[in-house]
Amino acid sequence: MIRDQLDNLIIQGEHTRLEFKRQLSTPGRIARTLAAFANTSGGILLIGVADNGKIIGVSSEFREIEKIEQATDQLIEPALEISYETMAPDGRMVLIIIVSESSEKPHYVIDEAGKRTIYVRAKDKSVPTSKLIITPDMANSELLKSPMARTLIQYLRKNDHITADKFAKLINISDYRAGKLLHQLAERGLLILIDKPRPVRYALKLAE
Repeated sequence: MIRDQLDNLIIQGEHTRLEFKRQLSTPGRIARTLAAFANTSGGILLIGVADNGKIIGVSSEFREIEKIEQATDQLIEPALEISYETMAPDGRMVLIIIVSESSEKPHYVIDEAGKRTIYVRAKDKSVPTSKLIITPDMANSELLKSPMARTLIQYLRKNDHITADKFAKLINISDYRAGKLLHQLAERGLLILIDKPRPVRYALKLAE
């Protein structure tokens, strides 16, 4: 990656596939972000960049990578493969962690009590869910091209998630039918289901 590419990433701001960290706090917290990227659409984690996009730099590449490796090897199941590179714009070191969408998902995050939880990305957040719908790519489905799907996508580009009752009001159908349509769109890879905490919500898988 070159400086212009890094600057272009930072200009985008945080979204489904991009997150900034000044530095890593604990392996457990970063495991959630890495697993969520792998369970959703992949992503890039920039370490040494503040939430507002300012490059702060990290003091020790070794300490940050140690936390990453503990997260990927010990706190995520199955273990997660990542790649990374470093840049030092203006003498400040930035770690660029690249996570691909996984073919082994779902990846679970294991907490201190041994509890296993699935995390996914919803906009710029890593959120827990108890269920991950995994289906073949059906991007050419007629359902995805319908006016209803376009209305939903427009709504979710401005909002973090939607519930069945909100969707029902949005397109003037019953709550039951709205819930069924949302589930179908999750099965076709457009949406991510989030059910912790209740009520069940749906987020756009490739939102920015």
